[in-house]
Amino acid sequence: MPKAIYRLEYESFLAILRSRRLSAGLTQSECSRALGHPQSFISDVERGVRRLDIIQIRDLCAVLQCDFIELIQEFESQLKVRGF
Repeated sequence: MPKAIYRLEYESFLAILRSRRLSAGLTQSECSRALGHPQSFISDVERGVRRLDIIQIRDLCAVLQCDFIELIQEFESQLKVRGF
């Protein structure tokens, strides 16, 4: 199995994160700053260069003011739509 960052499922996850950030009205800089990182952090995440662990995803959800479980459910729904 290829590494997760090279799988189409991961692209779907990143698209959801970016969409959630934009819906929250946050720039990459604002989001990164809230997490205590430079702007390049979220840029790297959204481009698939940097992976997040589950704790970082939970922290990101807090910044985006979205529910962690709802984020995962949206991801699972996207995967079903795309046939994964």
